[in-house]
Amino acid sequence: MALAQVNPTVGDLAGNADLVLAWTRRARQAGAHLVAFPEMMLTGYPIEDLALRTSFIEASRRTLESLAGRLADEGLGDLPVVVGHLDRRTLTVARLGQPVGAPLNAVAWLHGGEVLVSSAKHHLPNYGVFDEFRYFVQGDRLPVVRVGGVDVATVICEDLWQDGGPVDATARAGAGLLLVVNGSPYERSKDDQRLELCRRRAREAGCALAYVNMVGGQDELVFDGDSLIVDAAGDLVARAPQFVDHLLVADLELPSAGPVPDGEQHLDVADGTTITVERRIASTGHVPVFDRSPAEIALPLPDAAEVYGALVTGVRDYVRKNGFASVVLGLSGGVDSALVATIAADAVGPEAVHTVLMPSRYSSDHSITDAEELVKRQGLHSRTIPIRDLVLAYEKEVELTGLAAENLQARIRGNLLMGLSNEHGHLVLTTGNKSELAVGYSTLYGDSAGGFAPIKDLTKTLVWELCRWRNTQEAPGPFLAALGREPIPSAIITKAPSAELSPGQKDTDSLPEYDVLDALLDDYVERDLGRDALIAAGHDPALVERVIRLVDGAEYKRRQYPPGPKITGKNFGRDRRLPITSRWRESL
Repeated sequence: MALAQVNPTVGDLAGNADLVLAWTRRARQAGAHLVAFPEMMLTGYPIEDLALRTSFIEASRRTLESLAGRLADEGLGDLPVVVGHLDRRTLTVARLGQPVGAPLNAVAWLHGGEVLVSSAKHHLPNYGVFDEFRYFVQGDRLPVVRVGGVDVATVICEDLWQDGGPVDATARAGAGLLLVVNGSPYERSKDDQRLELCRRRAREAGCALAYVNMVGGQDELVFDGDSLIVDAAGDLVARAPQFVDHLLVADLELPSAGPVPDGEQHLDVADGTTITVERRIASTGHVPVFDRSPAEIALPLPDAAEVYGALVTGVRDYVRKNGFASVVLGLSGGVDSALVATIAADAVGPEAVHTVLMPSRYSSDHSITDAEELVKRQGLHSRTIPIRDLVLAYEKEVELTGLAAENLQARIRGNLLMGLSNEHGHLVLTTGNKSELAVGYSTLYGDSAGGFAPIKDLTKTLVWELCRWRNTQEAPGPFLAALGREPIPSAIITKAPSAELSPGQKDTDSLPEYDVLDALLDDYVERDLGRDALIAAGHDPALVERVIRLVDGAEYKRRQYPPGPKITGKNFGRDRRLPITSRWRESL
């Protein structure tokens, strides 16, 4: 069994088909009898409203047919290839909830130059980042394909997460292997959930289970791979590393299939629906006996390494897939911009990272020297543009005081960065963290100006944790650039955080300590606890009232903030969608 954990690009049907061809060739060279690719491999995932375009659906269908022929032309037609794709309902009679021509999130078996069988996802997720009820209609068929004397059932991602449906039908169809193709986005600790889920479903289905997941970044989402295989008892047989393209190959001992039943089986399953088992034969006879080799079992990454890998993957693919050659960011000497610069250097290489130091009359000497030291350690491009005279020029024409005057400095910096972006084609990276965005401590058209926000889903406490962790990495890993020892000066990590927009300013002048604030934000944003529940959880009542007002009042700002990699269960973006105009107040 070969699981091709690869990185498709949304909309690049030709490029994604080329990936399938190339990795199928690698699977053949590795001696595989069956190779599988992720969910929606040919189109990339998620495709959002592209699913509603007939032209895109038809292009996907043509690409699938063409790919089957190309595999055969390349001498790979006898190797069954399982690949996710976008399809449409072809029946000419409409049924309730099943309009003619409706889009399908589908998986196909390619063999002998043809599409052997195709089926659609049964359980359509409609929570968190998923809107699949908006796009697709439900599938009601389970393909069971005989390969080398073994019956292999195929399902798609959410079909594994929900009870009943195709997994229930797999057990009753007597399959020897359950193959699951996935586009499962990364969240912290999700790898542990996946493994336990696969163990449980394998035992329920009574057969081995192979789980292939995509890798790479797509806008806010990051896919970490973590493909794996468990046996019928739920014991781990093979596991791929996270955040890298990888071909996971494992020798599996599976039960021989019995006689092929006559006709289709219609099974009433535990979720109250009927699944039709659709059987096909890819090859007759049994695979010749061969010596079984031990399979690879990659160790899961530690938490900090896992989060950092997700951020680097998200930045790298957003830059690469959107055609940028370089990035630019403002480097203040603070911990947030230091982490963003380091992530960027690891993602695209220090030679493609341009930093701009924009000191004002309130910038401390140590902030400037700390930023310069980081640039020196990491080998980044850097230029200094003092903004004192620019601020004075504005102040000569318009009188601004207090917060308005502070925000003016941020907006001037934002204008400079966007000007450099226009001039040189850089992608502007913003440097705001989740704690600041939550309470509205960001300036519209200032520090929020940019194209991508690498740390927007990281609390301030996690920013510090990742900086300290990155400084312990002396040698480059799978996603780390060789930037030398301690790429972030320790003074940046240990100094008291400050926006330096007024004399002697500190974040704690207007906010509680970040460990206190972040714990409260986690309960309010991530867990959706209301006012009374927050107080019952032990948070200070006055702070609860204040933070709720700040968070609710900043919704309009967050709606205008750039996208950034999702690493938590509820990011500010696809996960959390609240109305800007609303009179509901938790604090009343």
